[in-house]
Amino acid sequence: MNVRFLYPVVVLALLGILFSLANTPNMVTYTLPVSQHDIAQTESSSFTVMMDVLTHQRCMNCHPNDNIPKQGDDRHPHYFGMARGINDKGFQATNCHTCHQSVNNKNSGVPGAPHWALAPASMGWEGLTRTEIAVQLLNRETNGNKSHEELIEHMTKDELVLWAWDPGVNANGMQRTLPPVSKEDFKKAVVDWFANGAVIPTK
Repeated sequence: MNVRFLYPVVVLALLGILFSLANTPNMVTYTLPVSQHDIAQTESSSFTVMMDVLTHQRCMNCHPNDNIPKQGDDRHPHYFGMARGINDKGFQATNCHTCHQSVNNKNSGVPGAPHWALAPASMGWEGLTRTEIAVQLLNRETNGNKSHEELIEHMTKDELVLWAWDPGVNANGMQRTLPPVSKEDFKKAVVDWFANGAVIPTK
């Protein structure tokens, strides 16, 4: 057999293989079309992340259903017989702002943030399921007549809400427990949930 005759054949075969590989889709960068199932999974994930924060004690302590603010990780009733009072800020002699200033007090351990107060009674979440909380959140009759855009603004920019990630120390100098989700992940979950229609999972 003429070996020289085989060289062109081998070269052509290699070129054919290389050409074939060059036209094969890159599986690393190939993106599958977004299906309705993928969208539903994203909605559910965003809802879960958001609710992991809203049901955490840092939020729930100020969303009671009995007009009594709660304290601590065990969510015990606020000391000194504090109650909702006038405009969700206690009473004249026991006003929230008597102790709670616009920032945390590092010496006494008293937490603080701008416009410290209980959430409106219509937004009492204590004892509710995640689905029930979401229903209240979206209902303009219970959420302070807020639109979706206003709710996003409230949950991602309001300093009192964001205080949850900067709760300071307690009276014993111990750092208060943070929500189980980072602030940035919470903000993203809120934005994504509303962007996808604010769908409340049925399960």
